[in-house]
Amino acid sequence: MVGALGAIALALVSFQSTSLAQGAYPDRPVRIIVPIAPGGSYDLVGRHLADALAKRTGQAFFVENKPGAGTVVGTQAAAQSEADGYTLMVGGLSNMAFNSALYAKLAYDPLKDFVPVALVYKFGYVMVGRKDLPQQTPKEIVAAALDKPGSITVATAGVGTGQQLVAAAFMRSAGVKLQEVPYRGSPPAFADVLAGRIDLFFDSIAAGLPYVQTGQVRGIAVLSSKRSPLAPDVPTMAEAGVPGLDVDSWLGIFVPAKTPPAVIAKLRQDIRAVLPDLKERFEKSGGEPWDMPDDKLDGFIASEHATWTKLIREAGIKLD
Repeated sequence: MVGALGAIALALVSFQSTSLAQGAYPDRPVRIIVPIAPGGSYDLVGRHLADALAKRTGQAFFVENKPGAGTVVGTQAAAQSEADGYTLMVGGLSNMAFNSALYAKLAYDPLKDFVPVALVYKFGYVMVGRKDLPQQTPKEIVAAALDKPGSITVATAGVGTGQQLVAAAFMRSAGVKLQEVPYRGSPPAFADVLAGRIDLFFDSIAAGLPYVQTGQVRGIAVLSSKRSPLAPDVPTMAEAGVPGLDVDSWLGIFVPAKTPPAVIAKLRQDIRAVLPDLKERFEKSGGEPWDMPDDKLDGFIASEHATWTKLIREAGIKLD
């Protein structure tokens, strides 16, 4: 009897210790891995969240940039980290959806090695054209490309980049082939669109909008399902005659698989609480806060992974 009581007491102590440890989370600094170099949307989301979560919890949240092989190096490091809630990662289309198809061998599985905690930020893409392009709408561009395949040029910002894959999504949706011209990043691509040497380019609304507003390029259409408040005069693809294309980029926080559910629940609670405070900062960067219900997260990530994997493989785009 004494032995049984001792076992019960030990179990209670263990339970209480576990509960206290979970209730106290976080009780030490929390690392947020950003799998790119400083700058850009991944870094922006990581740093804004780190600042807001630190203020809410009274504990330090800090960003650690781990660039390399696109987003592969940092994402692999996060996957191999201790699943205790003290390593978070900023995840988006690149590391959670694109890489599985772009690389023949990937050292992490985005669907098995991570749990989505929250999607917090999304932004749209815009199709811009050189200002003297004869075709002024997506419908006219499609007609010209069908009449003379390869006659319309489109810049891409590198193999496997969002800009290239969004262009591929447009071509698949519209059933046309544009002549791709590769560049190393957006700035040189925009330079040739501005100079009139390239017809089209797809980039984030935040990146393209300054050129549209100054009249240096033409804002032809946004790829989201609704018009952007940053560019209310630019129609959606569906409004402009090319239906069936709805593309947004998104970013959120992920943790290694097997992270305790209580820790994930606490993180979700804290992130949801600070998201309204980030609205103005996110909108200034060209995006908007996004609070997807917890029970929709797994299905959404799986759907995005399947959609982009299919497109990338059909387009034959590879990085190794």
